[in-house]
Amino acid sequence: MDALRTVWDTFFDTEAMRAALPDMLSVGLPNTLVLALFSALIGTVLGMVLAVCGLSQRRWLRWPARVYTDIFRGLPAAVTILLIGVGLAPVGLEMWGPNPYPLGILALSLIASAYIGEIFRSGIQSVDAGQLEAARALGFSRPSGMRLVVIPQGVRRVLPALVNQFIALIKESSLVYFLGLLASQRDLFRIGQDAAANTGNQSALVLAGLFYLLITVPLTHVVNAIDRRLREGRRADGAAAEGSDGATVSASSAQLAISQEPR
Repeated sequence: MDALRTVWDTFFDTEAMRAALPDMLSVGLPNTLVLALFSALIGTVLGMVLAVCGLSQRRWLRWPARVYTDIFRGLPAAVTILLIGVGLAPVGLEMWGPNPYPLGILALSLIASAYIGEIFRSGIQSVDAGQLEAARALGFSRPSGMRLVVIPQGVRRVLPALVNQFIALIKESSLVYFLGLLASQRDLFRIGQDAAANTGNQSALVLAGLFYLLITVPLTHVVNAIDRRLREGRRADGAAAEGSDGATVSASSAQLAISQEPR
């Protein structure tokens, strides 16, 4: 019983959690969301560029995209954050002062873009080749067919994997503390770590973990709902999709894109 009481007091001390709660709500949670949201937006844009370059027929576009992806997927996230955050710190000081967030967002965006680019590339490659052929037959150029017909379908197919990557990005945002944060710049993890170091009690870190769960668990259920909806949609459209070598789906997709194309 004494051992159980010790574990409870070490990890679930409500007083320690209550003491850390105001800082987590007013400082840690907003900073964590800022890091994750901006990194996700920039990473998504860069990831789409990487996917398109990786699928290009031109080597001078394809090979740099592959090298970039291999580097930032292969390096540990902590190494990338330290290399960019410390290596570019003098530039950051001149541009925006002692705020490590822009460099932290840049590092997280580069990491995320490598993974998101591969997700987009796999989704685009999963679209039947007949889709682009039907678009070309209806008068689309290859770039227009890719942009209006193929890429939207590929993105739709990888939405669950994309949301999973966003969840991973939220958790990786805690690594920005390596760059050194002022009191007003701390994220959820750093506030919990500081409170644990000051009190010798781990309850504040547990509270930080609960905040991460409150963010990521709903997103996980969103992923499951999206995946279930997409699978049900494919079954419902199965009759039309099973036309002769995809011609029915290809033609309808291309015609829909024509109707939406700006005049």
